[in-house]
Amino acid sequence: MFNALPAQVVIQEVPGEISLLFSITGCDVGCKGCHSTELWNEAYGEPLTEERYKAYLNQYSGFVSCILFFGGEWQPKQLCEYLVLAKKMGFKTCLYTGREQIEQTIRAQLDFLKTGEFNYQLGGLDSPDTNQKFYDLAQNKITNYKFIRD
Repeated sequence: MFNALPAQVVIQEVPGEISLLFSITGCDVGCKGCHSTELWNEAYGEPLTEERYKAYLNQYSGFVSCILFFGGEWQPKQLCEYLVLAKKMGFKTCLYTGREQIEQTIRAQLDFLKTGEFNYQLGGLDSPDTNQKFYDLAQNKITNYKFIRD
């Protein structure tokens, strides 16, 4: 069972999409300089039951275009089930992970994927020097340039 923070509507994390963000607790990557260290504690937040998740999807259908998970890949079966539900309802899907690789079963359910630990010295996706990568999986290309402002 996932624990999560309350869902949020976000506009900058997936370029060109209005996303409904689910921040899943229990992250074990532990990036130095993490902006969300509360997500390391798997007991933090509230259970994201299937009923609660479906209620969010129904509530935001027609308003958001993408379902975004910050984490959750450490529970691949549940994450895949939730991604499949989102896709069946017509949403695009995205995962932000601090890992370099994820299971193929998860990747197959995604339209977008952000990989890589946060490295304070290299910066996030808005830095040309970042180690992180943002993939548009439908186009099979890295699209970090969409985060960099002139």
